[in-house]
Amino acid sequence: MSAGKRRSPRRPCIQRLVDDVASGEDVVITRRGEPAARLVSAGPGISRRFGLDRGRLVVPEDFDAPLESEVLDSFEA
Repeated sequence: MSAGKRRSPRRPCIQRLVDDVASGEDVVITRRGEPAARLVSAGPGISRRFGLDRGRLVVPEDFDAPLESEVLDSFEA
């Protein structure tokens, strides 16, 4: 963690901070000399494969059927 870096509070350079974090460095943002926030890398994105849950979920035939009046009334109360 780099606590020794100083940035001018009047002219922040977000891109430089993002570059520092992307290169693996943690950036600590201070307020009046006290740590207020820490920027860290988000890490690699999660890849998701389409159809991974195929066959695990069942949508009933009446999924989009009109609701019973008692149930519908509870939403409108």
